[in-house]
Amino acid sequence: MDLLNAIILGFVQGLTEFLPISSSAHVLIVGRLLGTGDDPGARFTAITQIGTELAVVLFFWRDIVRIIGSWAKSLVGKIPRNDPDARMGWLIIIGSLPIIILGLLFKDQIETTLRNLWITAAMLIVFGILLGIADMVGAKKRRLKNLTYGHGVVFGVAQSLALIPGVSRSGGTITAGLFLGYERRAAARYAFLLAIPAVFGSGLYQVYNAIKDPCLPGATGCVPEVFGPFETLVATVIAFVVGLAVIAFFMSYISKRSFLPFVIYRILLGIALIVMLSTGLLKA
Repeated sequence: MDLLNAIILGFVQGLTEFLPISSSAHVLIVGRLLGTGDDPGARFTAITQIGTELAVVLFFWRDIVRIIGSWAKSLVGKIPRNDPDARMGWLIIIGSLPIIILGLLFKDQIETTLRNLWITAAMLIVFGILLGIADMVGAKKRRLKNLTYGHGVVFGVAQSLALIPGVSRSGGTITAGLFLGYERRAAARYAFLLAIPAVFGSGLYQVYNAIKDPCLPGATGCVPEVFGPFETLVATVIAFVVGLAVIAFFMSYISKRSFLPFVIYRILLGIALIVMLSTGLLKA
């Protein structure tokens, strides 16, 4: 794959990261359809997600600064530990633990077995249906001020399921929030804040691995990465720019509308993927 394909995948990453349709699934599918049909790889996906997460940091900059400041002050007793922003800091830390633990325990499977497109198709459909059910039956009354530590763990477990392409980081956590009775916007807001430590941790870990143990296109004696450092950097920058626009749209959209269009899209994409796999257009 060349620079043009990296640009396309960076655009796809930015377009789909914040929508509950699974960016990793889209990057995986589009990557297989482009050029030689290679899997772009878990490393490329994790690094380009740094770009979209920088968009989250910029969009929620004031909230993040306030949360970090309040959390730090609560540690030294300058403000009460039950201060809403200080408490949110602890909720983000607690909610991040499941994906860290599961990510380390199942690292090999995440980078290999779980990237099978049959699994991706199933996850697109199953979690699309779950999102639709949650959106219909959820009370949508709770706000972030009602978030408990127990619910934070539930959100965190839901986020960790996004290690499987097809689940969707935002989709999984928002679905859990809706089932717990949170408002759409509140569930999405916490989901995006919760993703910051996990995505930066995963992305920077892959950057470290790329520097420590590079395996570039054309290399011998290892399984080479599809994209080199320059192509990956370009894709990451594009993901940031596109992601910033999408997150603004999405937060405005869910304030007034349901997730039904995303549910329908997920199911149709899952079915289309099954057809492509069954006909040999794509290899699992």
